[in-house]
Amino acid sequence: MADSFSTPWIKVSEPHPHVYLIELQRKPANAFSEEFWVSYGKVFDDLRSSPKADVRCAVLSSGLDRIFTAGLDIKSAGNILATDGHADPARAAHYLHDHIRAFQAAIRTPERCHFPVIAAMHGHVIGLGVDMSSMCDVRYAAADASFSIKEVDIGLAADIGTLAYLPKITGNQSLARELALSGRTFSAQEAQQLGFVSRIVPGSRAEVITAALDLAKGIAAKPPIAVAGTKRLLNHARDNSVDASLDYTVVWNSAMLQTKDIPESLTARQEKRVPQFAPLNKPKL
Repeated sequence: MADSFSTPWIKVSEPHPHVYLIELQRKPANAFSEEFWVSYGKVFDDLRSSPKADVRCAVLSSGLDRIFTAGLDIKSAGNILATDGHADPARAAHYLHDHIRAFQAAIRTPERCHFPVIAAMHGHVIGLGVDMSSMCDVRYAAADASFSIKEVDIGLAADIGTLAYLPKITGNQSLARELALSGRTFSAQEAQQLGFVSRIVPGSRAEVITAALDLAKGIAAKPPIAVAGTKRLLNHARDNSVDASLDYTVVWNSAMLQTKDIPESLTARQEKRVPQFAPLNKPKL
């Protein structure tokens, strides 16, 4: 079933019940063309909305041995930055505005999913790779991972998410600005110092994916309503004041406390059995 969500450049599998593994595999370096990022957004949107997929946690990784992603495909960059033939600068800007927003929306799809997404990174994580992982809920890095916010070196400010997310998801503003302004490569250890990754896993691709899947299995065993609510409330708290977030939590839990997941969790614990939770997406009749 999970394989039905795969595309030519993205492999989707279900290595454990309710845990989906999404692997980027556009050789030679997972460089993103427009077709690739459109496909990327569609995979997550389909997993989020399909009644066929009871996804409770997902892991985003690379299917290539030495690299997570090289970022934007330079060969197709001209198409991405094209102004659709508009000679008028204002009309060209209007076209580019919509095009960049579509790019952002596709890369942000993991954040819109009700299930948590764990980024399992190894090798080179360049440019767009930092954008993509910034929008995941948890970030693990293999010991061999190296990162760079490369956009400044090719003449632009990173525009897909890094500069919006880093100040809110990391704890060292000075280091975040240094890395964004210099474009220099930084190690997994420095990424952890920044607060960008929560764990460094000894090894490379296989080891970091295994560690991420272990975390995903634990999350997927939790009540889905609680997990989805926790993700939503954490995202709201990131972008709003404490008072606004508490008010939002009251409204959210006024509805969600009525879930059948709570009595099922308590009963299963008393009976010393594995709880059984209904899917969040309603199956088609």
